[in-house]
Amino acid sequence: MSGDSFWYRAFHLYYDGFRSMTLGKTLWAVILVKLFIMFVILKVFFFPNFLSSHAEEGEEPEYVATELIDRSQH
Repeated sequence: MSGDSFWYRAFHLYYDGFRSMTLGKTLWAVILVKLFIMFVILKVFFFPNFLSSHAEEGEEPEYVATELIDRSQH
């Protein structure tokens, strides 16, 4: 990759910026912890796999189609 390439310059812009951060590293750590909590912890406890408890193995598309048709008629 040449030194005047867009990707090379963009990478070094962010690389130098993150390297010289002091408070920013702590803020990025907080952001990453919050994302982990939102996507891993909350999914496990608050969003169970609904289809696995209501449809038979391999019959998930039919269950969803039936539910969509039934709910659209009401």
